Amino acid sequence: MATVATAPTMDPNVSSFVARRQKMLINGQWVEAASGKTFPTYNPATGEVLAQVAEGDREDIDRAVRAARAAFETGPWSRMSPAARGKCIWKLADLIEKHLEEFAQLESLDNGKPLKVARVADLPLTIEHFRYYAGWATKIEGNTIPLTLAAPDKFLAYTVREPIGVVGQIIPWNFPLLMAAWKLGPSLAAGCTSVLKPAEQTPLTALRLGELIQEAGFPEGVVNIVPGYGETAGAALAAHPDVDKVAFTGSTEVGRLIIRAAAGNLKKVSLELGGKSPNIILDDADPDVAVSGASSAIFFNHGQCCCAGSRLFVEKKAFDKVVEGVARKAEKIRVKAGFEPDCDMGPLVSEEQLNRVTGYLQSGVQEGARAVTGGSRLGDRGYFVKPTVLVDTTEKMKVVQEEIFGPVVVAQPFEDLNEIVARANDTVYGLAAGIWTRDIKKAHSIASKLRAGTVWINCYNVFDPALPFGGYKQSGWGREMGHEVLEHYTEVKSVCAAL
Repeated sequence: MATVATAPTMDPNVSSFVARRQKMLINGQWVEAASGKTFPTYNPATGEVLAQVAEGDREDIDRAVRAARAAFETGPWSRMSPAARGKCIWKLADLIEKHLEEFAQLESLDNGKPLKVARVADLPLTIEHFRYYAGWATKIEGNTIPLTLAAPDKFLAYTVREPIGVVGQIIPWNFPLLMAAWKLGPSLAAGCTSVLKPAEQTPLTALRLGELIQEAGFPEGVVNIVPGYGETAGAALAAHPDVDKVAFTGSTEVGRLIIRAAAGNLKKVSLELGGKSPNIILDDADPDVAVSGASSAIFFNHGQCCCAGSRLFVEKKAFDKVVEGVARKAEKIRVKAGFEPDCDMGPLVSEEQLNRVTGYLQSGVQEGARAVTGGSRLGDRGYFVKPTVLVDTTEKMKVVQEEIFGPVVVAQPFEDLNEIVARANDTVYGLAAGIWTRDIKKAHSIASKLRAGTVWINCYNVFDPALPFGGYKQSGWGREMGHEVLEHYTEVKSVCAAL
């Protein structure tokens, strides 16, 4: 593996966008921060400054929330038909598709992910997510309720689902554009207005999205985008008394802070948080399929996935062969700058994340783990880490119990199926899990016992707008995607009329 961190050949529109000072979108206008402050975003492949971005703070959040409130209460958005809302969302999807290459390049520059991956994964998923929720705008329904204690001709009782109001949305840096879509798609379909705070490490695609939101014809104030730091802009948004709901994706530690901040006005909260997902390979699994699947489960997106298959459990008979296979896969991964055409894995997103991951690697070795491959930083420029396979681990090690959020898998053998369910569930998290076997009965039996919001059988990292995603235990509250997410953006009103 060799690191190449050359200056990419950018689309002229991307070059122009990155070169200019980035503002924030409030009430349909691109404005500077009230303080006049900016902050830098960095190219993870080089560590050099990529762009300067307006630094939102409490005053900017307040301006954005007031704009969102006015747009919800008295603006045209609240009077727009569901069909018209759906058409706006669909037009936004079409515009993103039109500018797919531009967004892919911005995402690769800002986040570090391979450009070819952004083209075939992040962007198509984003586009289809908006289209899926464009269809839901006309399908949010209530029910008629037959009362149990009254004659059927005495009352008409029914429910309606109404938009919850102003939503604060705080998104992470690992899939910046896709996470914006996960939040905005259902809230817009439901008729809510939003204040979106992108991660300070990766704000560029969210800001470019704001330009397309304007072009798609969304009324002023419906979507406001305020970049800034979590401890200032994010905290102010979570605590704001005129925000009706906050939706957050990120770490479990920050999720706890969101809950405390939201307590002031008892705003609704949904959280998609961390994970330490078990990936279980039985000895009857197809070895080639299982090895490829286990590698993808941990090394996709540099391991910077909340659902990454970071704990690999392999039935003892197959353990050595699987570990050897995953290690070989890891050694073949070409770790380079995201714009390099043969890049398989880019850098981590930031110096902070680089230090976090390498710190865990050092901790694992100190506690007795052994790196079959990888185990260290790659090069001295940019935020690159070697794909790593650790063995000789115990359940009490930090690398086994804590979320690393990098390309590091801990592999452990097991002998008993009942034992492996208990070990797989022995974590504070419960976001996802994988099972690899030819025995479908065993697969469903294990799946029924795993405490995880998503269980993949003979596959991993399969996402679809129609498939709910979220976690048990400390992996979060509520669900993203599917029709379930609409429950977080609507309130149910019961109406009962005497006849």
